[in-house]
Amino acid sequence: MSPDKRTDHPRCQNCDLEQQSIVHIVQRPQRKSHETNASGGDKPQSTPEGSIWEPRSLTRVDLSSHILPADSVGLAVILDTDSKSDSEAARGPEAKPTYHSFFVYCKGPCHKVQPGKLRVQCGTCRQATLTLAQGPSCWDDVLIPNRMSGECQSPDCPGTRAEFFFKCGAHPTSDKDTSVALNLITNNSRSIPCIACTDVRNPVLVFQCNHRHVICLDCFHLYCVTRLNDRQFVHDAQLGYSLPCVAGCPNSLIKELHHFRILGEEQYNRYQQYGAEECVLQMGGVLCPRPGCGAGLLPEQGQRKVTCEGGNGLGCGFVFCRDCKEAYHEGECDSMFEASGATSQAYRVDQRAAEQARWEEASKETIKKTTKPCPRCNVPIEKNGGCMHMKCPQPQCKLEWCWNCGCEWNRACMGDHWFDV
Repeated sequence: MSPDKRTDHPRCQNCDLEQQSIVHIVQRPQRKSHETNASGGDKPQSTPEGSIWEPRSLTRVDLSSHILPADSVGLAVILDTDSKSDSEAARGPEAKPTYHSFFVYCKGPCHKVQPGKLRVQCGTCRQATLTLAQGPSCWDDVLIPNRMSGECQSPDCPGTRAEFFFKCGAHPTSDKDTSVALNLITNNSRSIPCIACTDVRNPVLVFQCNHRHVICLDCFHLYCVTRLNDRQFVHDAQLGYSLPCVAGCPNSLIKELHHFRILGEEQYNRYQQYGAEECVLQMGGVLCPRPGCGAGLLPEQGQRKVTCEGGNGLGCGFVFCRDCKEAYHEGECDSMFEASGATSQAYRVDQRAAEQARWEEASKETIKKTTKPCPRCNVPIEKNGGCMHMKCPQPQCKLEWCWNCGCEWNRACMGDHWFDV
């Protein structure tokens, strides 16, 4: 299938097909007679194996839920001419909404936080043909190189090293379109209230402190902007400028700085300039206070009158007082100006809210629910950590299924919630 034909049909948009894949379209023939019951639904049809329900729409065969080998040469797509939409027919009337464990920042075309799809490839041939020895069970398995291994199924490839990457789940992507994983953002499956506004929102950011405090994305945006205005970002020799948990917990600095993309384009550009500005200030310099300028200046020690004269004509020419940052004046600074220059937009959280906004406290209740029945044979199965990929131990069953959604294990489960964050 050529790249310009990959999105002709909505069913193909979610398939993650390899380039040049061959797709066979199968049209279902119209029935000569169509039996319906009193309520308008299909009647059960008898077969040699017994009486089963005939599906109303064959579009329920969802291609996005199947793992396709990279060397696939044929793929049957069953289309329907019924008036029911593809998505409604595929999911069914009682289907649960998709549960997303993973979120990414899509640099384009979305330019915002979106649900992500986790993918794995062979670290040697870079093909999606690696069979893992075991599935990932935590972020470290995915983010730290060489943690996971398997066996590559490509001919003549001896690769065993797994490479994980993420794609934006909101639009079709090419083979090279990857996005940065935001490992602190997750679906609020435990209904934890935000530490700042106390509302239960979704998705949320979970700080890496001991209590794993939860904050909604709107409040996180306000927290970042407030700290940026107060110049209270924290410098780390390895990370750069970051922020800790909003409750002030120790050892909680955000390590993946792409989380600050939540600020939006304008504020994120301010954040990127923050490091250079802090360097100027630590050298005893000042920043031009004129709105829209902010140039870094290094006047002589004790010099009150400062003129913004950046190199190569970059300065705005504003002349200001070094002490009060207002237009230059003779004599002492106005006390009102001094007070306004010292104003701080303190960002505080309520102690009671902080106690309730703990992801780990909710985990204790969640951990108790460690047994679920096999969807096929109903044998109780206990989960003790690990990924969401389960296998029934019964010899006559051996169903591979998803712990989260209870369906047969498929590509969608792997991409959306391979492990619980």
